[in-house]
Amino acid sequence: MRILFVGEPLKGYLYPIISVYEELKRIIEKSDSEPSEFMLISSKSHFLEEMLEGTGMPYKAIQAAKQRKPFSPLVFVDFFMLLIGFLQSIIYVFDYMPDVIFSRGGYVSLPVVIVGWIFRIPIIIHESDTVARPIDKFMFRFAKKVAVSFSDSKEIYVSPKVFFSGNPIRSFVTQGDREKSLKSFVLDKEKPIIFIMAGSEGAEEINNFILEILPDLLRNYQIIHQCGIVNYDKVKSIVEKMNIPNLNDYHLFPFFRERAGEAYAACDLVISRAGANTVSEIMAAGKPSILIPLTSAVSDKQEKNAFHYSQSGAAVLLSEKNLKPHLLLNVIHEIFQSRLKSMEMKRAARQLAHPEAAKKIAEEIMKVAG
Repeated sequence: MRILFVGEPLKGYLYPIISVYEELKRIIEKSDSEPSEFMLISSKSHFLEEMLEGTGMPYKAIQAAKQRKPFSPLVFVDFFMLLIGFLQSIIYVFDYMPDVIFSRGGYVSLPVVIVGWIFRIPIIIHESDTVARPIDKFMFRFAKKVAVSFSDSKEIYVSPKVFFSGNPIRSFVTQGDREKSLKSFVLDKEKPIIFIMAGSEGAEEINNFILEILPDLLRNYQIIHQCGIVNYDKVKSIVEKMNIPNLNDYHLFPFFRERAGEAYAACDLVISRAGANTVSEIMAAGKPSILIPLTSAVSDKQEKNAFHYSQSGAAVLLSEKNLKPHLLLNVIHEIFQSRLKSMEMKRAARQLAHPEAAKKIAEEIMKVAG
């Protein structure tokens, strides 16, 4: 059996693909089936190679169009990129000829999905957000099955091909041990811990908010701060010049991979953007959260994701447009000062978690592939 994955070279696309890939390998090993072959198609990126390190998954890179502002003159460049990507997809898909294609969407998926449909290869698409981008919704028509991460999305995409799966998360997210994690980060279990995930996109804005209130935060809390690779040196330099008395309670990191599981296990509150993959991990870890959606996200998808979770009581939604440092500090204090509120947020988060998402999708891929 040959299975082809396709998705953008971003963690929101690659983490779910890797989760499904690992689940497929487990299912195949348990069933004593013949070994299967796997391959990923994406666009070229240093992040792609980092993410795939240790997975053993081979990949091919194609040219892909980009998300542009309307009427940008660069759309003509994108047209040629799309044409080149389409020709590359024909070559790679024809040469590999998979039994099924699993797409996580995005511009890099478009030519692969269309070529797969032309070759009559069954296609499964996974939609991670509450509402799909126009390009992803366009690709739904070529799919045999469409997996959605939100149960109420089935009301939007009324079709027998749509099924609810949840959003696949990395297995180590729920496997962290709190006591071991506290020792790993050198944290005091008696003092509350906040895990701040500035991420890569839009990291600077969250970093700036945190730095402005950092002296106040460290009076009451310990901080694990993932500031983003490109911002690490800048943030480190600023913090070193601040001369904060209890700086031992501040732990700065550029980016987490597997160690994110330890951070989730150790913390009492998460502050983050509202990408579908990240929020799914927060819910699976059962942590209260403050979500600050990225305002430049396409189709306000992060805003809609955050609204969904805040309505369920698992998170507090703070709009970046109206956010002030003192407001963020007050919301943090409110969550920690009310034990009942914190417990209710934890309970709501666990109810929204779907840890079996990767397994559901992997089983559907096996069915479709025959």
